[in-house]
Amino acid sequence: MPTLVTEALKKVQIASRKLVSLSDEDITLLLLELSELTVEEMDFLLSENQKDLERMEVKNPKYDRLRLHKGRLYEIASALKNVALLPSPLHKVLETKRLVNGLSMERVSVPLGVIGIVYESRPNVTFDVFALCLKSGNASVLKGSSEAHFSNLAIYKLIESVLKKYDLQDVCYLAPSERETLSEVLNAVGYLDVIIPRGGQGLIDYVRNHSKVPVIETGAGIVHTYFDCSANLEKGRAIVENAKARRVSVCNALDTLIIHKDRLTHLPSLVNILAERYECEIYADTLAYHALQHFYPSHLLYPADETSFGTEFLSMKLSIKTVDNLEEALEHIATYGSKHSEAIIAEDADTIEVFLKRVDAAVVYANVSTGFTDGGEFGMGAEIGISTQKLHARGPMALRELASYKWLIRGDGQIRM
Repeated sequence: MPTLVTEALKKVQIASRKLVSLSDEDITLLLLELSELTVEEMDFLLSENQKDLERMEVKNPKYDRLRLHKGRLYEIASALKNVALLPSPLHKVLETKRLVNGLSMERVSVPLGVIGIVYESRPNVTFDVFALCLKSGNASVLKGSSEAHFSNLAIYKLIESVLKKYDLQDVCYLAPSERETLSEVLNAVGYLDVIIPRGGQGLIDYVRNHSKVPVIETGAGIVHTYFDCSANLEKGRAIVENAKARRVSVCNALDTLIIHKDRLTHLPSLVNILAERYECEIYADTLAYHALQHFYPSHLLYPADETSFGTEFLSMKLSIKTVDNLEEALEHIATYGSKHSEAIIAEDADTIEVFLKRVDAAVVYANVSTGFTDGGEFGMGAEIGISTQKLHARGPMALRELASYKWLIRGDGQIRM
């Protein structure tokens, strides 16, 4: 017997067909209305978000992701406006050809269809996903966590009120936050075309292992920065601070600093600012620990163990690995990285090019903070996630990555012999 969730998913699948004929002008106006409404209803959104915050410990790494404030809501409203004004990725002629038998062929961009997003305690994702899906002609099924229950309901109330003006209320569905609902979403073959998980490695692994619907992985960010023997110390200080401390709860935040053994004498200067400004805990291997022992606060310095590497901290913690050369740094990244974002700080051009060529990650940086791995920073308006896989899309996924294509064939009675 169909459940309420299954019935809702069926409505979304049917409603998604309306989006194909909806004009880009209508979609733009709808998203601009939602942007304005987000600012108008700021007090309501913050009060509902506070209900969720009161149920979570402040020290929880997810607290910062869950928390909304006026500045963040203004950023969200601005992002909605940016997405609204971006060109549509649909109905673009990607390729044309004419065969010797007279067939005219066009490959044109089309929506994926119905996109399911499973995500943790980040209410801004509700806004981002809806906007990107709608702008790319896709219906959306949102499955947030119980931790953001009140926040997501409040945001969805705004989305629904705008959609109703256009008789499109069924093109977006917020599934109940209870964990039991997740199984229904993951098994919704025939109703969902793809599922994209956004969250920690545990969530991503669960979705990949249990979904019968195709999955595009947006992987956890286990992020490294390699400080080479040729690196500039001042550049390094600024990059390490920004990559680690700009916002510790995001997937592009620095987790492991790899340092060439010849630069250990500069290690205190490289990381001391993390203690002075942020009380950052450091888990250092033997050589790095000795280099910091008398220069970094003892209550923040710990010997590294087997759990210190390959961990996405999402908090003010940093591990340090010492290497003999570039090859060893590359091996460490290959062993412990998640193929998300990796960086090198170096002045030697050959070293930089080897690093850029050989590191297998969605985004690879030279003398730049990994904090730039973001759809907005890449000029995409917003993002639905950072894909770490190699099928369909890689890196920040925005409008173009939410489209597929189909072939249009025109002829004059040809048959195949």
